[in-house]
Amino acid sequence: MAGALEGITVIELAGIGPGPFTAMMLADHGARVIRIDRPGTAESGRLKFDATLRNREHIELDLKSPEGIAAVLDLAREADGLIEGFRPGVLERLGLGPDVLLAANPRIVVGRMTGWGQEGPMANAAGHDINYISLSGSLHTFGREGGKPTPPLNAVGDFGGGGMVLAFGMLAGILSAKSSGKGQVVDCAMVDGSALLATMVWSLYSLGRWVDERGKNILDTGAPYYDTYETKDGKHVSVGPIEGPFYAEMLERLGIAGEEQFAQQNERANWPAMKERLTQVFLGKTRDEWCDVFAGSDACFAPVLSLSEAPKHPHNVARGTFVEAAGITQPAPAPRFSGTPAPAIRPPWS
Repeated sequence: MAGALEGITVIELAGIGPGPFTAMMLADHGARVIRIDRPGTAESGRLKFDATLRNREHIELDLKSPEGIAAVLDLAREADGLIEGFRPGVLERLGLGPDVLLAANPRIVVGRMTGWGQEGPMANAAGHDINYISLSGSLHTFGREGGKPTPPLNAVGDFGGGGMVLAFGMLAGILSAKSSGKGQVVDCAMVDGSALLATMVWSLYSLGRWVDERGKNILDTGAPYYDTYETKDGKHVSVGPIEGPFYAEMLERLGIAGEEQFAQQNERANWPAMKERLTQVFLGKTRDEWCDVFAGSDACFAPVLSLSEAPKHPHNVARGTFVEAAGITQPAPAPRFSGTPAPAIRPPWS
């Protein structure tokens, strides 16, 4: 099988983080992605084990030379899209700005990945994921009551609000170009994307159902029934039974269904006492013992697995959620397609 995106060709100008992730998603599902790296990259071996570079063709070109620029333009004439992650204006100074690319190929879609966007007062400032999600308001929501904001790795800015949003943008632009014959620029900013990912929170806030403080809401560890708890062996489990029947089943499995403080699930005044009691209960058994207690239930329970444990869990094994390629354990392509499954992974520099 060639994958759902067979027949699509995208040029990737080498970068880090969200740009390569966008290219990986497209390549995983059959798009031909040609990554252009600086001369000497392959010999250095620095990127050999970077799983986000899988499934690509690799070319080394000097983009500061006329020959390198001419080679990119030759590729662009036959491509559906080009992805770049430079600061605003850099692509233009190289001689590969959108006007030049669209003149060479009117159907090309130019995906521009930045933190702040192509315009605005901060467009040319340096930054990283933590800065972009700070400005969007998202980082403010992550953390426990009384604690400082805690960045969720770089999942929300780089990969969720950046790479995945740009992947959507590229495919939307390419579909539009196939019907209209006209390419365009996709301006993907991580500050925009991370704001977009919080649309539900903004809706709840507008309705007065979200407190603008950390750790006081249902989804931010404010609710005792949506949190993680330490177990007897120093490991952790997660629970999230928001719905009444699931909440009742959690209490039943824990053996505390009759305790008065749990009678009103969403009585916020009782949340501190409920959380304290749940903390005591979960410390009574090991993580695996709790897995046995909750096996087959609808209590919205799961063990908190480490990176070394997750690939070995029976559910992940059954689904093939993780794969081995070139000696690297890595997440498998997602989502799953019934008719055009993703091709087998090709490691970087294969």
